[in-house]
Amino acid sequence: QAQLVESGGGLVQAGGSLRLSCAASGRTFSRDVMGWFRQTPGKEREFVAAIRWSVSSTLYADSMKDRFTISRNNAKNMVYLQMNSLKPEDTAVYYCAAGSMMTMTPRQFVDWGQGTQVTVSS
Repeated sequence: QAQLVESGGGLVQAGGSLRLSCAASGRTFSRDVMGWFRQTPGKEREFVAAIRWSVSSTLYADSMKDRFTISRNNAKNMVYLQMNSLKPEDTAVYYCAAGSMMTMTPRQFVDWGQGTQVTVSS
């Protein structure tokens, strides 16, 4: 099992930027895919972006690909989500997840962090 810890959330004004970080440890060798998801109360968890550790491969939700960028640092076992031009509707808890499939489906990800709150004020 991989342990994932998110950081970098907070309060930002609309139009601003945040960079979320996810520190991965533990049994990460079997989890080639790292993903970011977000969730608001009463709604299902929503896919944001995913990236592979092993090769240059990323996947984005269409609605966010122009503003969000996922990246990784293999040497540090870190995955990042750069979020620009933030909107109030981006307000959510953002989760880091690990899995073996490049997919937008939350249930295909095996390990999850505790989440970090992002609040965008108008």
